[in-house]
Amino acid sequence: MNVKPRNLSIKQRGLNFEMLMWIFTRLSALAMYAFFLAGLVGAFWMGARHQMNFADVMRWAFTTNYTHVQSTNVPALEPWAFWFWRLLASGMVLTAVAHGVHGLVVIADDYIVSAGGRKVVRLLSMIAMASMSLIGLYVLWTY
Repeated sequence: MNVKPRNLSIKQRGLNFEMLMWIFTRLSALAMYAFFLAGLVGAFWMGARHQMNFADVMRWAFTTNYTHVQSTNVPALEPWAFWFWRLLASGMVLTAVAHGVHGLVVIADDYIVSAGGRKVVRLLSMIAMASMSLIGLYVLWTY
């Protein structure tokens, strides 16, 4: 039996908002890994292997905020307070919040059957995402 493969156009394949959000979820997870690895490599590059314990290095790698190294044996905080690390931490916060809130919306959609309820949950999720992002950025850039 010969089965001829079908060539479907993008419209027929179903490239829609849900597919784009599925792709976003995968790419945002990869982006969080990249942010973590950049923080980890940066910490080792700045001498953390001799001046910090494992827990402090991990805390720095997940959120590259110079306040995480104040209580360690690091002699100078200036390299750790560089603006690049704040940008990296900001990217991690924004990506993680968007990824997490999208996951909560997907779970809520599985359990909420009414269209009105879904709209309310999505509106509340957008408000929560905006407020958590703003609070996270405020903490990163002012402390």
